[in-house]
Amino acid sequence: MSIEVVMPQMGESITEGTVSKWLKQVGERIERDEPLLEISTDKVDAEVPSPGAGILLEIRTQENETVEVGTIVAVIGDETSVSQQSANGGEQTEVKTESEPPAESSAVVAEPLTSESIDEQPKLNSGQSTTKDGPATEVVMPQMGESITEGTVSKWLKALGDTIDKDEPLLEISTDKVDAEVPSPAAGKLLAINVQEGETVEVGSVLALVGTEGSNTVSGEQKAVVSQPVSAQPVTPAPMPEQMPEPVTPPVQAMAATATPGGQNGNATVDDLRKTKSSPLVRNIAKEHGIDITRIPGSGLSGRVTKGDILSFIETGAALRPQDLLVKGAAGIAGPSASKTQTQYAAPQSVATMDDRVEKMSLMRKKIAEHMTFSKQTSAHVTSVYEIDMTNVAKFRTKNQEEFQSLYGTKLTFMPFIFQAVTAAIREHRIVNSQLDGDQIVYKGDINIGMAVALDWGLIVPVIKNAGSLSLSEFAKTANDLADRARTKKLMPDEVQGGTFTITNPGVFGGLFGTPIINQPQVAILCVGTIEKRAKVLTSADGDDYVAIRQMAYFALTYDHRVVDGADAEKFLAYLKGYLESAPFSL
Repeated sequence: MSIEVVMPQMGESITEGTVSKWLKQVGERIERDEPLLEISTDKVDAEVPSPGAGILLEIRTQENETVEVGTIVAVIGDETSVSQQSANGGEQTEVKTESEPPAESSAVVAEPLTSESIDEQPKLNSGQSTTKDGPATEVVMPQMGESITEGTVSKWLKALGDTIDKDEPLLEISTDKVDAEVPSPAAGKLLAINVQEGETVEVGSVLALVGTEGSNTVSGEQKAVVSQPVSAQPVTPAPMPEQMPEPVTPPVQAMAATATPGGQNGNATVDDLRKTKSSPLVRNIAKEHGIDITRIPGSGLSGRVTKGDILSFIETGAALRPQDLLVKGAAGIAGPSASKTQTQYAAPQSVATMDDRVEKMSLMRKKIAEHMTFSKQTSAHVTSVYEIDMTNVAKFRTKNQEEFQSLYGTKLTFMPFIFQAVTAAIREHRIVNSQLDGDQIVYKGDINIGMAVALDWGLIVPVIKNAGSLSLSEFAKTANDLADRARTKKLMPDEVQGGTFTITNPGVFGGLFGTPIINQPQVAILCVGTIEKRAKVLTSADGDDYVAIRQMAYFALTYDHRVVDGADAEKFLAYLKGYLESAPFSL
């Protein structure tokens, strides 16, 4: 029997990959999950493990050759296949015996994880184990987005022994993108909880077992599901009379298993992964420039640093900052001795006292910290502030809010007016709706507005998609719906992705204005201050000055000065001011 190795899909937007290096030669033996080749895409560099054990019979894609996702790049077989291939003058023939499984079984192992299978999660995210009283369904950590590799169990909604219906919420999970409830994939009784609250595990890890009434023992063979991303690191269940079978590992998820020898990925830190499992190309670039990879927030699998990550890091000039002199000095490039530099630039250590309360950062808080730090290292932040008269908006809102509530069943706040005004301003000044890709500026065709929502446990930015096609009432309904579902952990992964411009509103808490950090890879973010009555000097039609009470607010635009000039920012804010102060709004 032979097994086909295919180019895996490394994300829903990835359509092709390049073979950067073969780690085995034709005729060499390879074990299941042993690294077989290295591939490179525009998102990530990664090792591809072998989907099965055997002899490397054929290499169909050479190094530096780019092929589409799903293309067969190699064939692996057993000694029988090798003998048969030799007997046929090198032509491969698949030899089957009566003891071999049908061809479909090897296809399950070789088939890559696709975006379609991700979309079905978490409901299809389960396999089955056999218990002494009947089948038990595995509940696994779902993949809540193409870049998500792990999740944290924040709360179990059911206890051991509780009965649960299919699709009834079973637990709450937290990732760096979204908090969400995971429904039960089957009806039955909660037989086992393998991951405790607060624990972080990889996507596909078995979290729990749901089975028939009275089932309490796991045995038998686990069945693989094509759409199931099973974890390369099996989660150790609670002690049971029989040992839970080890999960099958499809190719894409198996990449995380190579993080440490023996597949003990659970013992590897993010820094270990960045150092040891980034591609050879990335490690060579880091060595050449004297960069410590662990300082770079990686966007690859399990936080690994990709080629794009390290090149962006170098372009920002971060590699030349004082804290890097230690590395450069050791490499003979520049700087004082290692020990002296380390002492000079060491961060002060926090000293806890008895009255202090120490609390571990949540996964969301850690990801926010990493993202904010990375953004400050990447973009040249500048902020411009305008004072805008919101009286025009306030009068329209007061006049129409009761009718709006009765028509649409939701409140009419100030934000829909701001969303509409920002969308109009972006149409006229597309530079603030762009992104930087190396030395190219990408002007985004869609206007997708991210709206920062403050939660009790952090901050999340759901995205209003295709804002350019929405009316005032549609802005209001969409924004209120996203905010409500953000606070109740009901958002879907794609609802927090794809933003092109972000608006944050600290004014709701009374803040006058702020200087927010840009939401990468965007180039601008608008901060809305509190809207309040102030005395304002106005000029009559006759040219006379007078003082009036007006509804005023400060609007602060933080922008990436690498892309957006001060004049561009000023023109954008001036357009926004004119629109809000004089536009004839309608429902």
